Amino acid sequence: MKGLLKCLSPFAPDQSGAVAALYTYGGIIVICDAGGCTGNICGFDEPRWFGNSSAVFSAGLRDMDAILGRDDRLIEKLKSAADQLGGSFAAIVGTPVPAVIATDYKALRRMAEKKCGMPVLALECTGTRLYDDGAEKAYSELFRTFAEKPETTESKKSVGILGLIPLDVNRLEVKEELERIYQGKGFEEVLCYGMGDGLDAVKKAGSVTKNIVVSPAALKTAEYLKETFGTPYEIEYPLLEDALKEELKSLEGKRVLVVHQQVMANGIRKELLCAGASDVVCGTWFKLVPKLSEKADVHFETENEFIDFVLQGAFDAVIGDHMFRRALKDFPGTFIDCDHFAVSGTIW
Repeated sequence: MKGLLKCLSPFAPDQSGAVAALYTYGGIIVICDAGGCTGNICGFDEPRWFGNSSAVFSAGLRDMDAILGRDDRLIEKLKSAADQLGGSFAAIVGTPVPAVIATDYKALRRMAEKKCGMPVLALECTGTRLYDDGAEKAYSELFRTFAEKPETTESKKSVGILGLIPLDVNRLEVKEELERIYQGKGFEEVLCYGMGDGLDAVKKAGSVTKNIVVSPAALKTAEYLKETFGTPYEIEYPLLEDALKEELKSLEGKRVLVVHQQVMANGIRKELLCAGASDVVCGTWFKLVPKLSEKADVHFETENEFIDFVLQGAFDAVIGDHMFRRALKDFPGTFIDCDHFAVSGTIW
């Protein structure tokens, strides 16, 4: 059974990734559910909720609202929230309920924009995909809506960091560290989209000198910004912990499997090869982008597939979220913890 998990917990779904990508931009985020998905996002999938609140609402869909598709009631609620709170935009995020009744998100967006007089992002999430799919949709809609052409060709040498959400980078505070890293490389301004910088930074995206992509979910947005504004981008993960780098040095001459989101896994592979590891394979449960992959890299679909791959792969060590230990009780090699919030809900 493809979706059966006997050892692991369910991973963060697409609506959680969409909310995470929009969380700090000052918009009104409406989750189209009866309350359960919103509770799951705020209680388990969004660590910032306990320190920095955001205008995240449940649509509060009742049985008949869902069955009859009473979009007018949703729009009225959104208008009331907008009148009371203001906000630069609104976002309507899908869940399994509107997916089952085939909600027309384009119509919802048009109705909401007309009624509320503000930009509305409509994100067709289903709750059946993983967090990076929802984050990818949110990044795309956000930058397509708000990124502006530069008014002048004269600007600071700046860098934009794309793909920054706790679900991907497993950190809550990154702006100061990224400023130190990239100012040391000669950049005058460092824009940390979504984790340190808000909507004004997104509006300036067209004038950025270069973008850095730290997760696969942001790759399509980087490509859009390159096509639209000519902004080049690089794919790298600059946020590896020093303690982890020290542990990697112990794997000289070893065959290693790294399991994480793909950009971070590639960053760990680079460190391992520099430390003298004999062979490194990257695996992920999330997006596996061909141009970021080596020939032996693998995408996992099921728990049993993951277990069999590890036990039959002759690996000396596995690096991944501590939750994977539960599935690898028979693995005789070394396991190094590198937590992934979307997997276990654990922040470094």
